[in-house]
Amino acid sequence: MSTKDLHLSLANLQVADYPQVKNLMDLVYADIGGAWPKETIKQLIEDFPEGQIGLMDDDKLIGIALSVQVAYDRFSNPHKYDDLIGPQSQILNNPDGDAIYGLDMLIHPDYRGYRLGRRLYDARKELCRQYNFKAILAGGRITAYHKYSDDLTPTQYIKRVSRKEIYDPILTFQLSNDFQVKRLLKQYLPEDEKSAGYATLLEWSNILYEPEALVVDTTKTQARIGVVQWQMREVGSVEELMQQVEYFVDALSEYESDFALFPEFFNAPLMGLSPKKSRTDAIRFLAGFTEEFKTQMSRMAVSYNINIITGSMPLVENNRLFNVSYMCHRDGTVEEQRKLHITPHEKWDWVIEGGNELKVFDTDAGRVGILICYDVEFPELPRLLAEQGMDILFVPFWVDTKNAYLRVRHCAQARAIENECYVAIAGSVGNLPSVDSLDVQYAQSAVFTPSDFSFPHDAVLSETTPNTEMLMFADLDLAALKVLHAEGAVTNLKDRRTDLYKVEWQAVKAK
Repeated sequence: MSTKDLHLSLANLQVADYPQVKNLMDLVYADIGGAWPKETIKQLIEDFPEGQIGLMDDDKLIGIALSVQVAYDRFSNPHKYDDLIGPQSQILNNPDGDAIYGLDMLIHPDYRGYRLGRRLYDARKELCRQYNFKAILAGGRITAYHKYSDDLTPTQYIKRVSRKEIYDPILTFQLSNDFQVKRLLKQYLPEDEKSAGYATLLEWSNILYEPEALVVDTTKTQARIGVVQWQMREVGSVEELMQQVEYFVDALSEYESDFALFPEFFNAPLMGLSPKKSRTDAIRFLAGFTEEFKTQMSRMAVSYNINIITGSMPLVENNRLFNVSYMCHRDGTVEEQRKLHITPHEKWDWVIEGGNELKVFDTDAGRVGILICYDVEFPELPRLLAEQGMDILFVPFWVDTKNAYLRVRHCAQARAIENECYVAIAGSVGNLPSVDSLDVQYAQSAVFTPSDFSFPHDAVLSETTPNTEMLMFADLDLAALKVLHAEGAVTNLKDRRTDLYKVEWQAVKAK
């Protein structure tokens, strides 16, 4: 048969299709009793019409996928095929079921070799996603087991099939369609001599599944972030600089942003007001305003209904100096992330110390992490955050030269790829000769994505004009990350060799 003679289409089965259904099932299932009675197929179509899918070549039925609704907790555990069957061969559809059970999947023998079964599997997966089912379950007969039963146990056979050392017509195909073997089912279909009654319980999990919840409790699948590329300028008071902050927060809120990201040390121009001009005195003078900034930016987060990442600011605690970023939630709560890795400049000129905690923040628009500038150049930290389900990594930075900026940029982009998350970086621009250490800034803020088909071809979602004060917006598809984690062209997180290596957080004793 030539492919040019094929005219394929998918359709939901109708009762009038039963004669063709019977002929196809009698042909393929001759060894296990042939077709279901007409009343069984009729009842399936009436109970769950979307789940009965036919593959047509013009008007000829050449493939079918029959499905039923079931309770996941019941059928993800050991069961037999007869547990799905009621009196008079009635399939027991559960209209309140939260999973799909694949009853039958078959292709006419004359049409095999064209990977047509994959179309039926894909249609069933799309049904699972559209109707928010938790998973697809199936009892997969191991139909070639009789050839190896004298030498292999069923478990050994399944392992060798999974390693592609043995070909099993059903199990090999199911594994190639992203199904996972959950357990061995004994006496699943006793009359199936080829499988000696055994089957595998297979599962395809719907990673987009959302349990029933009130709308207000539903996690967002889209998030909009706004990034402030901040102009360093001389100011005469805290109020003047705070007014500029609120201007940007207001603007980002007007565009319904879920997050606002400010750069590292964005309020450093206030050091120009310090009566003492030494670097260590000036940075501690700046730290005297941190509590006020935290309070005011938290107020803005609530008033403008936007989560604010406050860039970073110096914090004095027990006479020790830290570089800290605050996560100001729009519900009024405030959390913090301290910079862990301190640059030589911060260490020697300002005597800043590194923090010792790393957090993932739960927000109403995803799980986020914050790494301040230099911290993103250490891949262990984002990996630890990714292992806790981070969706978005925010990186406020402050650098003076392009080569320093490129260190931050390239490392941030690598973190997005290897941890399958979004990464947003925000920096400052302009010159401020009156403040020591702030002579010049370089920045091109950006939002990076993983590198796969669902994302921009260069893995850059948005970026600013270099060295220009401006706002930048980006819409993030959080659901696309879930699909990537499970079904990406490559799956960096899933494919880590944790049997060989791992990254661990060490407990730190308080100093």
